[in-house]
Amino acid sequence: MNQTIYLLRHGETEYNTQGRYQGELDSPLTEVGVDQVQQNAQMLKSLIGDPNEWKIVSSPLGRAMQSTEIICETIGYDLKNVEKDNRLTEVAVGQWAGLTTKEIESSWPNLFHNTDVYNWYFNAPNGEAYDSVVSRLSAWLEDIQHVPKVIVISHGLTGRILRGLYADLKKEDALKLEVSQDVFFKLANKDITRICSDFDHFY
Repeated sequence: MNQTIYLLRHGETEYNTQGRYQGELDSPLTEVGVDQVQQNAQMLKSLIGDPNEWKIVSSPLGRAMQSTEIICETIGYDLKNVEKDNRLTEVAVGQWAGLTTKEIESSWPNLFHNTDVYNWYFNAPNGEAYDSVVSRLSAWLEDIQHVPKVIVISHGLTGRILRGLYADLKKEDALKLEVSQDVFFKLANKDITRICSDFDHFY
């Protein structure tokens, strides 16, 4: 069976603009964030044909659901048919949730410096381990493997790991993948295609 997955990240949030790590906390989309989601949704609409042929699954976190609502309105999909799945939530950063990099570095210098810029999230006190995220996302991919058309709304770090699993990337390569909010990704035949929501630069 040929399967196509479109993977989108929520739009920019208030915490994003403040440089605060959200994890399982939440903050609303900014005006820029709303615009990003609308642009992505318009491009998505041009690609998918009949929206009712697709299964839409979202992280239940507020910023993802706010984005999902915009997407559904734009493509003409009944929000009531969206499936929420806890396995698509953002990586939990424990005691670091809501803090900036500077605040984390000043309070936990050893945990912060004894790693690299891509991996340090997983050092958070009471946070989520990388293997735990891999486990829940692998289970989700397995559960939807027989669904031919899937649209997913998730998060930055979770989306990196999900794409890494899909393409069989090593951890260090998966954690370096792009997390922009004005692009989304098509996953099909073990290939990942980056889709820019700017209609003049679709590739």
